[in-house]
Amino acid sequence: MSNNVVIKVEGLSKHYLLNKSAKQKSDTLYGNFIDGVKNIKNITKKREKQDFWALKDVSFEIEKGDRVGIIGRNGAGKSTLLKILSRITPPTKGRIEITGNVASLLEVGTGFHGDLSGRENIYLNGSILGMTKAEIDAKFDAIVDFSEVEAFIDTPVKRYSSGMYVKLAFAIAAHMDPDILILDEVLAVGDAAFQKKCIDKINDLSSSSGRTILFVSHSFSSIRSICNKGLYFDSGKLMDVGPIDTVITKYQRFVKETVAQNINVNVKPLSSTGEWDVGTDLSVEVSWERGRFAPGWHCDLAFYTFDGVKILALQSQMFSEFSSYGEYNAAEFIIQNVGFASSDLRMDVGIRKDIDTPYEIVVENCATVSPSQKSLPLYKRQDVIIVPKATCKAIKI
Repeated sequence: MSNNVVIKVEGLSKHYLLNKSAKQKSDTLYGNFIDGVKNIKNITKKREKQDFWALKDVSFEIEKGDRVGIIGRNGAGKSTLLKILSRITPPTKGRIEITGNVASLLEVGTGFHGDLSGRENIYLNGSILGMTKAEIDAKFDAIVDFSEVEAFIDTPVKRYSSGMYVKLAFAIAAHMDPDILILDEVLAVGDAAFQKKCIDKINDLSSSSGRTILFVSHSFSSIRSICNKGLYFDSGKLMDVGPIDTVITKYQRFVKETVAQNINVNVKPLSSTGEWDVGTDLSVEVSWERGRFAPGWHCDLAFYTFDGVKILALQSQMFSEFSSYGEYNAAEFIIQNVGFASSDLRMDVGIRKDIDTPYEIVVENCATVSPSQKSLPLYKRQDVIIVPKATCKAIKI
């Protein structure tokens, strides 16, 4: 590995064996007893297993000071990669070389002990990262000041909100002088002001101190403001490596061209002007090949700001007038009195068998909803108006 390369990955693969016949455990004593009896009867039956490769033959190099944005659809293998690089889970195959110490912030509360106070968790995390008590003492005030939780620093963190968790966790990770900082979508939990503060801190760490950053996010605006290089994953495979704008463009083109396996989305305002004005009804029509899905399948929508904040989610099974798809090949949502926000929104669509099963198909960034210019002065940038009054019906097109 050359002097400037701090992460080298060769032929990395991660395999899981899925138990398709596994059933959800009961939450009652009687239910668990019945399940136990059934398991005894079925003990000789062969369970159905399925191979699943979360990552497959992934190779790349990251140089010192690179700020790498990792993008791709849900289930593409992004979080699995970060867990392997953070040494949380081992790879099935392949080789990884890392130069320097790594600080990871993969989800809210990672590495925290709920019964310990914020103060005690700062020392605990610092010790895990290899810092001495004297080094932690020297940076303690800066960590607390950055985290904005000084009033609660001696409170057990199990009483913290998710936003407070992230603020303190990021402050610890950023001030412990890691050579490599790994972040997985956690900044989306914090408020807008703190997100900007974190982005500025990340850029400062990289530019002034030569820190290497790995950042997973669905917010392209955040990735573009932080990263200079991109890794694009799909179905566990590394599809592209290069400058961040080039990689994002390729990913967006892929999503648009495949249209999520013949899923089409049509968004139109129901107004005489043909524009989305605040207070205008909005139609979202999701269609697919005739006969593609069996009766009983459902369609979900989710609207996000481009900063990653979820504004509204709708599920077809929420509406009594919605029929099972069967011979239908489209679902139409009518969202009434739309007043989401004064800025553009992105929309995700998911299709699944029922509410208790994972999505069979997810289309991220499938459409952008933009308000007309004359609506913008009515709201400030940060204002968000949620109007959840909506209907949904199955249709044929």
